[in-house]
Formats: sequence, C-alpha cells, structure tokens
Amino acid sequence: MDRETKEAPPVSLHRVIEELCEVNNDLARRLKRPVARQPLPSRDALIEIVESLRSVLFPGYFGTSEIADDCVAFHVGSVLDGVARSLQVQIKRGLCFSCERQLSECPECENRARLLTAMFIARLPEVRRLLATDVMAAYEGDPAATGPDEAILCYPGLLALTNYRLAHELFSLNIGLIPRMITEHAHSLTGIDIHPGARIGESFFMDHGTGIVIGETCEIGDRVRLYQGVTLGAKSFPLDNDGNPIKGIPRHPRVEDGVIIYSGATILGRVVIGKGAVVGGNVWLTRDVPAGSQITQAR
Repeated sequence: MDRETKEAPPVSLHRVIEELCEVNNDLARRLKRPVARQPLPSRDALIEIVESLRSVLFPGYFGTSEIADDCVAFHVGSVLDGVARSLQVQIKRGLCFSCERQLSECPECENRARLLTAMFIARLPEVRRLLATDVMAAYEGDPAATGPDEAILCYPGLLALTNYRLAHELFSLNIGLIPRMITEHAHSLTGIDIHPGARIGESFFMDHGTGIVIGETCEIGDRVRLYQGVTLGAKSFPLDNDGNPIKGIPRHPRVEDGVIIYSGATILGRVVIGKGAVVGGNVWLTRDVPAGSQITQAR
C-alpha cells in the first residue's frame, strides 16, 4: 500500500448516498412531480419485443427455427398477441410519464396506448414488404453474398434497418422515447446510427455499415446504397431568440433515388444529392449535387 493510500481519509458511504439521492437536477427524473412515480419504458422489455417482431418478419430465421408451413400462421398470431400486450404496457408507461394530468391511473393514456398499439400492428405488413426489398438489395448489391438467407442472418445493416423500420412506424405515431430506444439498441450492436425520424425508401442497402450516421430529418429515396462511415448530418443548429436550438426543422440531406455514397463521405446540411449521383469515398459535401454527377476528392 503506497503512502497516498495510507493517508487517504475514510469514505463516508452515508454522505455519498445522501448526495446521490438529492433531487437537484433533471438527472433525477423530476422525482418531485407525482407523475414521475410512473415507470419509464423498459429497455429490456423493448429489446424482447423487437426480437419477437424479428421472428414474425422473418419466420424461421429468428426465434423458433423449426416452423412447418402449416404452422406459420399459428406462430405469427401467437407471437403478435404477446407483442401487442407487452408493447401496449410500454407505450402506456411513456404516455403516463409525460402526462400533464399527473394521475396514478389515467384512462386516457390507457385508451391511447391501446389505439397506438393497434395502429402499429396494422403497419407491420408494410414493414415486411419494405424489408423484403432491402434483403434483395443487399443480395444483389454485394457480390460476396451467397443468397438472401445470408443477408437476413448475418448482415448488420439489415439488423439495424429492421430496428429502424419498426422504430420509424412508432415515431410516425408520435410515440416518445420508445423509437429512439429501439434504434439506439441496434446502434450499440452494429455501430450504425439511424434516427427513427429519418425517411428511407425501399431497396436500401448499407454495405458493411459500421459508422454510418443518418440524421433525424434525412430523406432517402429508393435503391440507395451507402458504404461504411458515411455521415448524413446537419451543418449547423439554428437558434431561437433565447439561444436554444430550434427543433424539428429540416437540417439533414435529401438523397434521391439510385444514389451511391462510398465509404467515409460526409454530407452536411439540407443539401440535395440528385438522382443517380455517385459520391466518392472521403468526400466532404455541403452543397447540392446534380443528378447523375460523379463527385470525387479530386473534383
């Protein structure tokens, strides 16, 4: 034991606990408000819900692997029933936590959670259709892919995209917290950061994927391909009269149909990358790109 360790004063655990429990900032979840007694959505429960939905969107690939053709409908129905009940609880938690009525039980939040859950479940066939186009885009866009099965089971881009497409539907229903929690879980697994507010068309492919960032107000057309390390971000943050960032305004790129953006490219601001354009690796862009153009570092 060195000299500094010997001379260190004893730690008062009681005092540390008191200081950590003091309600003195927003990190304490506004515990002085009665509404804060409502629990937040559970990250673990949401992860379980997403994995269950993955087994519905790709039956036989995830979850139960041995599903006979005549049992698929039973499997999908059983899983969706559990998902609907679990998701409704999580949505209600989010609604109650931010509800201004500050009631321990709010019938309006309960009814709204039930309605939003039903609306989300109704959108799953469209999510499935979009993911089918994404799978084929991965298979056709990567010469190393041996088949669509490999893309479904192995590609981190498809995992992140599945989470995004589910989260985007929840985001479109104005459900708070939950969509971001879902995409951030995929971010932690894959290194691909897609904000649930972004709008992405069909047949989207992220090759390798690690380090890709797609901002909240980004709009991406059909048949777009991105490589690792691409950033579609904001150039600046407009401020209001009080100096606070203005939320919700379009500040990320618009990428039109058929665009290819190679690894390491950074595109910032509300610029337009025209239809069929190709942006080379490590290019820095803050201006519009005409349709059909090829942009490289040298140019």
